[in-house]
Amino acid sequence: MDFRLTEDQRALRRGVRELLDRRFDREALRAAVDADGVLDRSLWRELGAAGFFALRLPEDEGGVGLGLPEAVLLFEEAGRALLPGPLIATHLAAGRVAGAAEGEVVVAAADGELVEWLDAADVALGPVGGAARIRSVDPLTPLHRLPAAAAPPGDEASLLTAAEQLGSAARTTELAVGHARSREQFGQAIGAFQAVKHLCAQMLVRTEVARAAVYAAAVTADPVEIAGARLLADEAAVDCARDCLQVHGGMGFTWEADVHLHLKRAWVRAERGGSGAVAEESVAAALR
Repeated sequence: MDFRLTEDQRALRRGVRELLDRRFDREALRAAVDADGVLDRSLWRELGAAGFFALRLPEDEGGVGLGLPEAVLLFEEAGRALLPGPLIATHLAAGRVAGAAEGEVVVAAADGELVEWLDAADVALGPVGGAARIRSVDPLTPLHRLPAAAAPPGDEASLLTAAEQLGSAARTTELAVGHARSREQFGQAIGAFQAVKHLCAQMLVRTEVARAAVYAAAVTADPVEIAGARLLADEAAVDCARDCLQVHGGMGFTWEADVHLHLKRAWVRAERGGSGAVAEESVAAALR
């Protein structure tokens, strides 16, 4: 089975990255941090017009007609950019909830004990009655706690979350390497020091192992492979963000740096679908 990206898939990934670089740059990211849970509806509609939500709908239903591997590439780029909003819930609702595919309607969904972006949603799926807003560690992900735990959304949502985590891990690796090349201590770039080299190398290995697992799971859609990919991607996102903080030193812990936003988002994503314990149980059951 060939897991390499086709030229069309590479072009899709480039196109999404160019769109997000233009439409959701660092200034827009910082504006979203300060927006206190208010979603940029114009950006949401632009994503809809670009086919982000309708990517997997058949063409005769107004969609793009692509599959799960292509959706993984989109959500990897979304994770890299720290794109806010209930992206997965709205993507999965396309074709079932009127307006979701076009980005005209924002959809939130109950997921375990939590629901993201409930106040910003036009439609909420699942048992969300009585949900209470709680303080979120991630300023880009407002959360509500449900009075009773709901069932997680399923394997596709877990895989798309893994893709977001993969994108975040890749981005923090880029940030660490870039800082190691430009920051100087004792008359040379800190990337020349062995300890920093090892941190960056470990980050790259984690990211590429997770990438292989996520891309393979997107092709096979096997529940056990998705669970394994989710575990690797969660670990890569959290650990790469932590190592990126170490490479940045004290400045990495300041509010002005973007690294802490990746770590906080990785923590929140890792709790989707009941946390990594659910994926661990799936893999363990398959091994038995």
